[in-house]
Amino acid sequence: MTFEVLQWAHDSFLLSCAAYPVTVVLAYFVVFALLTALCLPGAAALMLLAGAGFGLTWGSLLATLASTAGACLTMLGARYLLRHRVESRWAARLHQVNQGLQAQGAMYLLSLRLLPVIPFVPLNLISGLTRLPVWTFFWASAVGMLPGTVVYVYAGTQLATVRSVEQLWSRNLLAALAALSLLPLMALRLQKKPH
Repeated sequence: MTFEVLQWAHDSFLLSCAAYPVTVVLAYFVVFALLTALCLPGAAALMLLAGAGFGLTWGSLLATLASTAGACLTMLGARYLLRHRVESRWAARLHQVNQGLQAQGAMYLLSLRLLPVIPFVPLNLISGLTRLPVWTFFWASAVGMLPGTVVYVYAGTQLATVRSVEQLWSRNLLAALAALSLLPLMALRLQKKPH
């Protein structure tokens, strides 16, 4: 992959967005939601693409809604199709989440999304075995995942402005990439703090 090929792919995506905006948005949403629902890698690349193609506000909104819809599909799959497998694999975590939900309700799920003590996929699966209503899972997940999504989408907006290899060293792009690299470290630090 050369810089010219990436630039061509980016420009082609923008042309498609301009020519077929509704189709591109729907296709993006479906691909992202299915990718998330099937627990496949690629979410980070899709969030960067959202920033490059749709801008910070619309890209963040679209990426958040798509990833949350996919998380809901995973949750519902665990609730109605994979109950026994999820229970046997994450019994201890399920007990912990159930206790937290009983004590704090939706705010517990929101805090788990903001401070990823339990990784994304297991949390989606475990939530399916709780009595948490789907709507509560949806809004708490969306709000909790929004800050991280905004950082990725912002990095995508900065990558979209690059027209030469020299511009890879711009202040805004370096700040966006630094924020991306700090997200896992911040999550680990928050996870290690006593509750």
